[in-house]
Amino acid sequence: MTDPSKTREASAAGELVPESGLLAKIPIGYARKHLLLPCRTPGGDTVLLSGKPEAREAIDEMRFLAGAGAARVVAAPAAEVLARIDAAYEKAHSPEHEIVEGLPGEWDIDPTTAIEETRDLLESPDEAPVIRFVHSILFRAIRERSSDIHFEPYEKELVVRNRVDGILYPMVTAPRQWHAPAVSRIKVMAGLDIAERRLPQDGRIKIRLGGREIDIRVSTVPTAFGERAVLRLLDRGTAVVGLADLGLDPADRTAIERFLSRSSGILLVTGPTGSGKTTTLYAALRRLDSGTKNIITIEDPVEYQIRGIGQIQVNPKIQLTFANGLRSILRQDPDIIMVGEIRDPETAEIAIQASLTGHLVLSTLHTNDSAGAVTRLVDMGIEPFLVASSLSGVVAQRLVRRLCPDCKVPYAPTVPEVRSIGISSTPDAPYYRPAGCDKCLHTGYAGRTALFEILPADETIRSMILTRADADGIRSLAVSRGMRTILAAGAEKVAAGVTSVEEVLRVTQEE
Repeated sequence: MTDPSKTREASAAGELVPESGLLAKIPIGYARKHLLLPCRTPGGDTVLLSGKPEAREAIDEMRFLAGAGAARVVAAPAAEVLARIDAAYEKAHSPEHEIVEGLPGEWDIDPTTAIEETRDLLESPDEAPVIRFVHSILFRAIRERSSDIHFEPYEKELVVRNRVDGILYPMVTAPRQWHAPAVSRIKVMAGLDIAERRLPQDGRIKIRLGGREIDIRVSTVPTAFGERAVLRLLDRGTAVVGLADLGLDPADRTAIERFLSRSSGILLVTGPTGSGKTTTLYAALRRLDSGTKNIITIEDPVEYQIRGIGQIQVNPKIQLTFANGLRSILRQDPDIIMVGEIRDPETAEIAIQASLTGHLVLSTLHTNDSAGAVTRLVDMGIEPFLVASSLSGVVAQRLVRRLCPDCKVPYAPTVPEVRSIGISSTPDAPYYRPAGCDKCLHTGYAGRTALFEILPADETIRSMILTRADADGIRSLAVSRGMRTILAAGAEKVAAGVTSVEEVLRVTQEE
């Protein structure tokens, strides 16, 4: 039977709010070690949330440190206490005031000040101003679910912007003299040459925040006003999603699973940069990873490690290109091969040949739509009969932002509005538009979902490929045979209240 006292304690723990006024007195490392967090009850009493209620000595020390001598102890599971400690210190560490306030007018701190980059940023003590500045930028970007951070120098200022759900937003504007030290600091963290400012450089940073491991890819390029740095953030704690998590409708999912059930052939995923192609490929690999197949990938970069799959990182400096790596993979007795991207004719030719010799090949290609992938391969110099023989199908996709469920507003759409997304008459149900609230950072959107266009390479499509038909002809035929376009997929998401008309038009405007 469940202990009633434990049930009451768990319920009480859920009502507690971290006591922000006391957090500054207690290092996060101490709180984590002893699993203790000072909180207050709805009635305003101070209590200690503990994952180790039997550790009386640590509890007494915490009472002393927090100045809460008579505070009672509320027990909770250790994992819950640890998560709440990280969340509480992350919130208390709010960087807004640190980013633009208290920065010295002149640069007099060495940006190469030593710091162990793999330790948790929340545990970092007060460091040199530039270190606090950079860490604050990183902290805020991670908290706001940013995928990229841009450090952009201009004549009189340094502008920092972050990309959230595919859109760039200004984060902070700092004095121009903070540009060089901030970029130097980033380059030190990434192991780059801080003396080299004339050539582009690439590197990586690994940090931790609240127990989460974050991998950061760094790119710097020289511009008229100094080096511009772009940081791409990748949360290693994020699980690789499955096909069920991609936003596929049942018909699309069935089509993709049919492609993946084949023992040979090539499946291409197309779309612009940042459209989620790699996520789709990883989901496909998870679906294929049965433990009985040899799966090898070659990627640039390896974004997520997947247990049971051999993953190779491209390294042009040592001539480990997609083409060279793919040749080596074919000598490793693979059943399934994933090529991060087909960029050149050589890689395309090897991938096609591999798919014709009994291997299932997955890859990405940069084209606007699914039909364009076929003509792109032919333009690369691949013979049409090879494309027709090897191609299983093409998945084109775009990412659209989801409307925030807490603040989206219903309205009656106009006829021109619905016609813009391919619908001939106004719907009976309302559409929704963004409003903005604290939960979505006042953008009106929270998270993203994918729109898919799936082109199966059936006999009719293969015949058109053999006659070197253009992309428009292949597309028209596929639509006449039931292929749903990306715009039509977007219209369905709008009708379902998932996204807005404006958002669908934003990502399909080239269609």
